[in-house]
Amino acid sequence: MNATEHTIRLTIPAKAEYVSLCRLALSGLARVQPLEDETLADLKLAITEAASNSVRHAYSGGGGVVEVVFRLDGERLEVEVVDTGAGFDLEPRDGNGDELSEGGLGIAIIRAIADEFELSSDPRGSRLRFAKRLA
Repeated sequence: MNATEHTIRLTIPAKAEYVSLCRLALSGLARVQPLEDETLADLKLAITEAASNSVRHAYSGGGGVVEVVFRLDGERLEVEVVDTGAGFDLEPRDGNGDELSEGGLGIAIIRAIADEFELSSDPRGSRLRFAKRLA
């Protein structure tokens, strides 16, 4: 890790009331690397959507945790959200891309905000990673 790289790792219970901690961590990073208000608001929306999807859909029986990692290097912010709950189908419900699956709108919002986007899911969990260039 170089001198200008900062990493924050959060492990939150998969409960809606803990998603706000992700936004608070992002606000803390904005003190280390000042961000434009609009960029910070967009990133808060993206992390809220990403963490909320894991909280809502990963653990049908309750319990579980969501891992969130923020990596800031001064020129870009990378965010990774991982859970070990039930995976989901990455294909749209109707098979031709016309209908968003549940949680699809949040993913579309993240894709629109981010400069980079990756999503993977299988029966052992899900991983969503997005990055935003800051400079």
